[in-house]
Amino acid sequence: MRKKMEARKILLLLLCLDLSFLAIIAVGPPTCPADVDAKCDDGASDEWEGEFFPNVPQIKYEGPTSKQPLAFKWYNADEVILGKKMKDWMRFSVAFWHTFRGTGGDPFGAPTKQWPWEDGTNSLAMAKRRMRANFEFIKKLGVEWWCFHDRDIAPDGKTLEETNANLDDVVALAKELQQGTKIRPLWGTAQLFHHPRYMHGAATSPEVGVYAYAAAQVKKAMEVTHYLGGQNYVFWGGREGYQSLLNTDMKRELDHMATFLKAAADWKKKIGFNGTLLIEPKPQEPTKHQYDWDAATTASFLLKYGLSGEFKLNIECNHATLSKHSCFHELETARISGLLGNVDANTGDPQIGWDTDQFLVDIGEATLIMLSVVRNGGLAPGGFNFDAKLRRESTDPEDLFIAHISGMDTLARGLRSVVKLIEEGDLDELVRKRYASFDSEIGAMIEGGKADFENLEKKAMEWGEPIVPSGKQELAEMIFQSAL
Repeated sequence: MRKKMEARKILLLLLCLDLSFLAIIAVGPPTCPADVDAKCDDGASDEWEGEFFPNVPQIKYEGPTSKQPLAFKWYNADEVILGKKMKDWMRFSVAFWHTFRGTGGDPFGAPTKQWPWEDGTNSLAMAKRRMRANFEFIKKLGVEWWCFHDRDIAPDGKTLEETNANLDDVVALAKELQQGTKIRPLWGTAQLFHHPRYMHGAATSPEVGVYAYAAAQVKKAMEVTHYLGGQNYVFWGGREGYQSLLNTDMKRELDHMATFLKAAADWKKKIGFNGTLLIEPKPQEPTKHQYDWDAATTASFLLKYGLSGEFKLNIECNHATLSKHSCFHELETARISGLLGNVDANTGDPQIGWDTDQFLVDIGEATLIMLSVVRNGGLAPGGFNFDAKLRRESTDPEDLFIAHISGMDTLARGLRSVVKLIEEGDLDELVRKRYASFDSEIGAMIEGGKADFENLEKKAMEWGEPIVPSGKQELAEMIFQSAL
């Protein structure tokens, strides 16, 4: 009898355990915040399925009268403007490196922020957790694109093979997270400037081993960008330049860089990648002189080496500032050369002489940027990548959303201002009148290359001293400001 009672107790215990197990299954994945201090994540950082931003709702358009920080006031994704939806004019992208790897550190101070989900490591598990945070952020922000450096999304290994394996592991997760969504990389790139091996440059390094390593890294980065459905691939030559000409063979380095880019274009075709290859101009910082100084210099380089049919430009507004140009100037230079491919939407502080990568909030500058983009017919397959970071003093996770919302609204207001300029037509008419003399017969001959100096000399003698009209710059500025 006693044995039967013990057997019943054991069966009852097993039944309870089975019911408890079923209850655990029914509960499903944890829903508490993805915080390393939270007790419900059980330490499974790379498999976390809770919320990284539990206090942030899906960001929606509420209109200009809204006072809600976590809402769009001017960016209405599906609103049709000038024949396209706003989201198709913009094609907004989240920059992984600033958004999820930014620490607030600068040359004068230590990091100021560590997001709740960070555990202080650069492990593979942590890389996967960041990737999950990235996709939650993108979905809640309501955009479809993101950009990455290879080394920002996956850690270095002890060997190139191990490093590639780490990258493959994280990319596999990104591919999984993309399933069932429209989210894809706007572009990918290789980080060829941070590691000590690149201290003399990558494609322009005097060491052939470094050149080969850089080629292998770009090869892999292009392959994973293609695998994820990326639309473009970017080259930013942060150390492709010199510190002193005394120890530099500039011609040889430029030749090497051109050869490197030609090989990249060949590899793109070999793997069937149909995305656009982009070069991002920058004048200096970290090197004294970078070979892709500005849009005009880069266009000249591409033309000299026969690469203008293979590459376009990724214009960063803050880089324009460093080269003593406006962003509008750089965009127009790229556009009229047929090279405008993408925009890194940020700005610099005119009182600070370095690359501060701030979110764009100036409506006037945004209007000029959108004017160039509209003249270009859009940017697709490129777009606007927010290569911008929070200020060092902004340390709340919701600040990431507020900054992006502000930047998106600013460019949306710029687009709406362009519509007013086009509809009113006063600025276009002012420019047309300024060049009206070239609409004459002799003007048409000049523009058609049919007026030689002898004919022009006869006209000059016939006409006498020319009357030069006003440029009306103040009127142009007044017209522009009235549209904002």
